Amino acid sequence: MEEAESYPPIDPSNFDLIVIGTGLPESIIASAASAAGKTVLHLDSNPFYGSHSASLPLNDFIPFLQPQSQPQSRTLTSNDYVSTPVLTRPLYSAVETNSYSSEPTENSRRFNLDLAGPRVLLCSDSMIDLILKTGINQYMEFKSVDASFISSADGKLENVPDSRSAIFKNRGLSLTEKNQLMKFFKLVQRHLGDEETEDDKISDQDLESPFVEFLTKIGLSQKLKSIILYTIVLADYDQKNLEACKDVISTKSGISRLALYHSSIGRFPNANGAIIYPIYGQGELPQAFCRRAAVKGCIYVLRMPVVAILNDKDSGSYKGIKLVSGQELFSPKLIIAPSFTIPSTPNPDAQVANSDDVSLSDTKKVARGICITKHSLNPQVANCLVFFPPRSLYLEQSTSVRVLQLSSNVAVCPSGMFVTYLSAMCDDDVQGKKLLNAAINALFSLPISGNSENSGASNLSEHAEEKPCLLWSTLYIQKLTTFQGGFDSISKTPMPDEHLHYTDLLDATEKIFKEIYPNEEFFPTVSVSNDDEGGGSELDS
Repeated sequence: MEEAESYPPIDPSNFDLIVIGTGLPESIIASAASAAGKTVLHLDSNPFYGSHSASLPLNDFIPFLQPQSQPQSRTLTSNDYVSTPVLTRPLYSAVETNSYSSEPTENSRRFNLDLAGPRVLLCSDSMIDLILKTGINQYMEFKSVDASFISSADGKLENVPDSRSAIFKNRGLSLTEKNQLMKFFKLVQRHLGDEETEDDKISDQDLESPFVEFLTKIGLSQKLKSIILYTIVLADYDQKNLEACKDVISTKSGISRLALYHSSIGRFPNANGAIIYPIYGQGELPQAFCRRAAVKGCIYVLRMPVVAILNDKDSGSYKGIKLVSGQELFSPKLIIAPSFTIPSTPNPDAQVANSDDVSLSDTKKVARGICITKHSLNPQVANCLVFFPPRSLYLEQSTSVRVLQLSSNVAVCPSGMFVTYLSAMCDDDVQGKKLLNAAINALFSLPISGNSENSGASNLSEHAEEKPCLLWSTLYIQKLTTFQGGFDSISKTPMPDEHLHYTDLLDATEKIFKEIYPNEEFFPTVSVSNDDEGGGSELDS
């Protein structure tokens, strides 16, 4: 009883929607439902916003990845309801941390480490459009990503020629390759233009063909194809090996992604290039949507675990939830974060769609890593992207490795340090670790003594090749949950996906909202007044 009394009662006890977890998908749905006039209760057992989309201090990061203890599963029946326990399922595995200096941990609170990094925003993508439409840009600030690099055949990092000026300045391309790339970009512009002449359009047959085949057909070199496919179109898998490729990019999709990238360049006068990053980390996004939801009347309670789902004793249909305090709350609709699972319900038809014993897809995984150093990968830039295309690290490499370096000017680390995120799609933990370790070895120097938890300052000298020397690193494998909806009043949101962008995650989130509220608009457009917290057309930077 003493523990229960430490939790405040929630009033009222009936809502249109209850949301468990404050990850980005849950926060967007709560905000959208609040904007549609629904009464929403948003709960999280954590003391912070963001859940799996959060940005955390260094000392809080690793504990979040570890499996959490949970109570014994018991289904209880009362006079009116069947109480089915809500359990957590581990979504991270193979966590491996190495500390070579005490300096990062001594400055733990000055780090904001993204759980789902690396991730950036294209200035013209759908997430930026939603940020502007909802007005949450007033809660956030952004910085441009200074440059993008691709690993060359000899292991050097070369600038990505993603615009006309970048092509002419690039020293890694021959004159012939520069002309080829310029002609290709002009071809794409003509295809997307208003002219209706057949000469300006890519044929329907070519649009349906694999993009890599179209690029070969128009005579682009292998180097140019890698640049386009893996740094601009952002293909995950080796497009050259079409038979084994798990996600072949069509020419139509490739052209669409190219258009999005190029329309992002220069969209905002205060953003250089196509790519931006939120100051204080990606965890600012769910917090901003939560703030908007709160303005619209959503009730927020952190540090509030949900221990059970309440189902009707006779029909087995969902009725509400039970908190750790013992309080029972009710709603016709429930959204739960991907880490939660309901092991069983009295009526099989009433089970949460996509629960562990039904159809949750864990066949795909993404390997993630974080490295902390005192030097930049390139002395000329503070924030940058690096791409390792398939086969660039070793012959059997079948997926692209993406790297994002950030500095203190985006408030994610102390001054004089850099945080570098890495990610790659993988089939299993071993393959994932091999991919990330190969990229880490290509980018960084290890201390002379390779022992973990070695804080000796004498071991932190830079190697002869002048690669940044690691101070701290962690690698982990995240399961990908790809479900996009639910039935019988309970829906489960997806985990942060493998992409650099939010497009697919946002599409899945909007689909869930449309399934639970088919007659409501997803964030209706409203006029901005002085009395309402509204949006603008620019991003602060």
